[in-house]
Amino acid sequence: MRLLHTADWHLGHTLHDISRQHEHAHFLTWLLGTLERERVDVLVIAGDIFETSNPRAEALAAWYDFIAELRTRRFRDLEVVVIGGNHDSARRLNAPGSLYRRFGFHVLGGVPYTADGEVDIDAMLIPLRDPQGRVAAWCCAVPYLRARDLPAISEAGVDGPVVAGVRALYERVFGAARGKRRPTQALIGVGHLMMASSALSPDSERKIQAGNRHAVPVDVFPRDASYVALGHLHRAQAVGGLEHIRYAGSPIPLSMNEAAYPHQVVLVDLDGADVAHVRAVRVPRLVDMIRIPEAGEAALPQVLQELGSLPRLVVGEEQPAELRPFVAVHVSIAQPEPTLRDQIEEAAEGRAVRLITINVSYTGQPLALADAKPTQLLDELTLGEVFVARYKRDYDGVPSDELLDAFHELVECVQRGGAVVPT
Repeated sequence: MRLLHTADWHLGHTLHDISRQHEHAHFLTWLLGTLERERVDVLVIAGDIFETSNPRAEALAAWYDFIAELRTRRFRDLEVVVIGGNHDSARRLNAPGSLYRRFGFHVLGGVPYTADGEVDIDAMLIPLRDPQGRVAAWCCAVPYLRARDLPAISEAGVDGPVVAGVRALYERVFGAARGKRRPTQALIGVGHLMMASSALSPDSERKIQAGNRHAVPVDVFPRDASYVALGHLHRAQAVGGLEHIRYAGSPIPLSMNEAAYPHQVVLVDLDGADVAHVRAVRVPRLVDMIRIPEAGEAALPQVLQELGSLPRLVVGEEQPAELRPFVAVHVSIAQPEPTLRDQIEEAAEGRAVRLITINVSYTGQPLALADAKPTQLLDELTLGEVFVARYKRDYDGVPSDELLDAFHELVECVQRGGAVVPT
């Protein structure tokens, strides 16, 4: 049996208000081709299908088009397992339940419950069949766990109540699957959670399980698990050095800080209960991401020079806007630059890129105003001294005479209660 593991699609995502719809469409088309080319038997999507709990119309359309294409046109026997993540609404993801059942999909937007309000363990156990129709594996599909899903633990020990609750629930699910499986059948786990000792993305991953204080240790998964497909972290990685417990990562970079990630899906070949091979397949990048400078910050002249060296738009050969690279600028300044944005935007004008953000850092000393004169209280400083201290915090040197004159003129106008007229 061959399994493809993917996660963290975030359909409907925007980058500084720019839609990623075309990039997601490119990925989904590529994924369909990969499923066919690699002759995949099981598709596992480990949560965060959508960017928000109330997805945009185009995000919902992309999802429904994808599942329709899967079942009605190409892959009538493909096993599909989907769990909800912390970005997903369990109710919204579960809403087309009759459609999923008709297609033979296994979708768990949230932890299922019985009519009497108990966690439905059996509903999270999914038999996975090989091309001959035989049960080749049992899948323990556990959606993102919210506080109400966790059992109360009276003796939490060193784990603490949250981790102990997560551990207890996974033990119940795997224990129930273990009671059903035969020795030659694989035991597959699917989860959406924060694992300890994992590398986070600095911008775009929400802290779950009440923050990193409750990151879950890798031993919540039993040793007899053949493979564990995880979602939540956008950087593809093995957990705790164990190649069979992995985050697939997001298929596209969801922030500029993720541009260098190895965006991929994971192919897992099973031989009975054993994993024969694990292989990452890189997702082709549709839209480049450019950082100026490549690392750190640069002074304004260097930034303007690098922007000016970017490819120009050629009349009659315009690249569609949605395919132009994203550009993020990181500039450092030693003194106020009132026309900073204008200069940068002018340098980028006519270039075949999309300028999405200008990040400014200052070369002064980053001290609090109260630290400027440690021997004085803030109310002992004059307004002029506060202004100079604030200037020095961000910039090199001291304010110019013209800037000081303008500041004092402004103060006088305010103190007189008159209107401030720019000069």
